Amino acid sequence: MRFCTLASGSKANATLVESGATRLLIDCGLGPRTLARRLAEAGVAPSSIDAVVVTHEHIDHMRGLAQGVAKWSWPVISTAGTLGGIADLPADRQLPTAYRTPRTVGECTVELVPVPHDAAEPAGVVITANRTGARIGIATDLGHVPDELGAAFERLDYLVFESNHDEVMLRTGPYPPFLQARIASTTGHLSNRQSAGLLTRVAHRGLRQVMLAHLSQQNNEPRLALEAATAVLRRSGFRGDLACAAQETVSYAAVGGEGQMMLAL
Repeated sequence: MRFCTLASGSKANATLVESGATRLLIDCGLGPRTLARRLAEAGVAPSSIDAVVVTHEHIDHMRGLAQGVAKWSWPVISTAGTLGGIADLPADRQLPTAYRTPRTVGECTVELVPVPHDAAEPAGVVITANRTGARIGIATDLGHVPDELGAAFERLDYLVFESNHDEVMLRTGPYPPFLQARIASTTGHLSNRQSAGLLTRVAHRGLRQVMLAHLSQQNNEPRLALEAATAVLRRSGFRGDLACAAQETVSYAAVGGEGQMMLAL
């Protein structure tokens, strides 16, 4: 199994997960042209995507979805509530999937896990490689970490997880009070401190890669997110790769680059 983020942040989100011959796209917040270019950087053709898993209906997670489905005929896996909030999806491309109901796609099993966010029926995602048993958990928009998500994310091999804002930067930053309150609410976005709390529960020696995702460009810095995560991971025995996902470039957990940082543990 391997993964990379194609975009991560308030502008657009998309993550590629591959296992054997199976390729899954988690969210499609990029337009078709940009998406195709970034997939090409990862050595993948858009037409080879087996399914798109959509976590929720906010525009930064599904901006390019309808166009992509029209162009490449992808099936779309999501909750019924999320699918109901997305226009222009052909009915025969929709695969409504209930929380915690496994769905097989090629060599993978996909499960949706409920998360607290201000959307219709949002989800985190757990993908299991059926041949090897490798597991990746992805959750990028949530206001707090419920016990059910923490349990679902135990014993992962790979993790893509929100570390949206630094609490001091949000409180003293440029956003108006109503937007600060929305972000900091229990259905908003996770702070670096809250993200580190999840890592306290799920980090273990077998966890290979952690990608901190959906960092705010106004209310966070990669250095701060990495420092918060590292403080927890050092105590857990984690020896894998840690990085921050970038908004404008493809990001791999084991490779540094522009807009991306790694911290040695």
